[in-house]
Amino acid sequence: MSLSDLPGSLPERPVTDPVGMQAGPTTALAEPVERVRPLWVTGVVLVNVGINAAFFGPIQVLLGQQAIHFDEGQKEAILALVTGCGAAVSLVANPLFGAFSDRTTSRFGRRVPWVLLGAILGAVALVALAGAPNVAVMTILWCLVQAGCNGAYAAITAAIPDRVPVPQRGAVGGLAAMGQTAGILAGAVIASAVSGNFALGYVVCAAGLLAGVVLYLFKNDDVPLVPEARPPFKLWTFVKGFWISPVRYPDFAWAWLTRFLVNVGNHMVTLYLLFFLKDAVHLEETQGLKPEFGVLVLTGLYAVMVIITSVVGGAISDRMGKRKPLVIVSSVVISIAALILGFEPTWTGAIAGAAVLGIGFGAYLAVDFALITQVLPTALDRGRDLGVINVANSLPQVIAPLIAYPFVAFWGGYVSLYVAAAVIGLLGALFVVKIKGVA
Repeated sequence: MSLSDLPGSLPERPVTDPVGMQAGPTTALAEPVERVRPLWVTGVVLVNVGINAAFFGPIQVLLGQQAIHFDEGQKEAILALVTGCGAAVSLVANPLFGAFSDRTTSRFGRRVPWVLLGAILGAVALVALAGAPNVAVMTILWCLVQAGCNGAYAAITAAIPDRVPVPQRGAVGGLAAMGQTAGILAGAVIASAVSGNFALGYVVCAAGLLAGVVLYLFKNDDVPLVPEARPPFKLWTFVKGFWISPVRYPDFAWAWLTRFLVNVGNHMVTLYLLFFLKDAVHLEETQGLKPEFGVLVLTGLYAVMVIITSVVGGAISDRMGKRKPLVIVSSVVISIAALILGFEPTWTGAIAGAAVLGIGFGAYLAVDFALITQVLPTALDRGRDLGVINVANSLPQVIAPLIAYPFVAFWGGYVSLYVAAAVIGLLGALFVVKIKGVA
């Protein structure tokens, strides 16, 4: 499916204000009904490519190489420390910047300023990370990368329910997931191409992050929020707003929990992939391939599967008018991928596991995102509420290293790690049935 294949015709716009929407004090908060155009979707996709290249090039390879540079004997502990601290920052940054963007009354719109500022902060921190002299500075700079990228991600994610009508969200969510996956692949390509020069890899990732936001900055259709539509700022009300009552909004709570569990399992599978290929598969000894190249191959295969199933799965979900069945099935498939890796720690098993993981996670990303946008409590707080949902993406980056490290080091190694990941992912599939407001 191409961007021009998004379902539905594009009606002519009515008389509009300068950003292309009918004027009025609540325009930015209205439920969208006009289908978005391919150029807008392309901008969103490219932002996701840049952000995910900046995230996953370091997470998959560069941070691990830098950990080995500082102390090979403690590489697992260093990687767990750095990624865990960075993820902890993202727990705060994502909902916080999302809430800030909700209240932004810039003439450029609510989301654009935060996409730009986040990308600049992330890029500057990546360049500085290339010259980090020790683990402490490495950790601080990675935290700044996480803050910037999460700020941009919170804003671009909220732009989708701002602009995309419900019947198109599966398709657009699938294309955004395609962009995320292309960014993951781009990060792996960058890390492999620099041949162990992690400093150069960070600089290239920074350039990719900045390049990814350019089209969206100029073709965003972001709708300004007029000041009178924004409620007065009260600190306690602002802080209290980050707690979304599971009693009052149970579907939102179940959606959060299921995403959290699936992401814990997924991060447990991918966190030590470089070390898995080196220490369990013994890739260089058995196949004559460097583990870094193995990561690139597996990531490429995974990416192809994700791209196919995210685009196709999102479109099918729109046509079915149903989200939950595909979310459940895709969660089960993700768990199967973990079991393949655990019980077949060979190069063939790794290839099969990567393919199955991509099939499951691609459909999951597209359809679960569409489901989540349908259980958001209010239009005014879309950025904040999606930021709270994105905590279910970020918190697993804190939890998964804490769970994964003792499994690898003390509790049976990679077999027990991947079995545990599968069980956690299956729980995520189970709880999807609790969501009542979405079919």
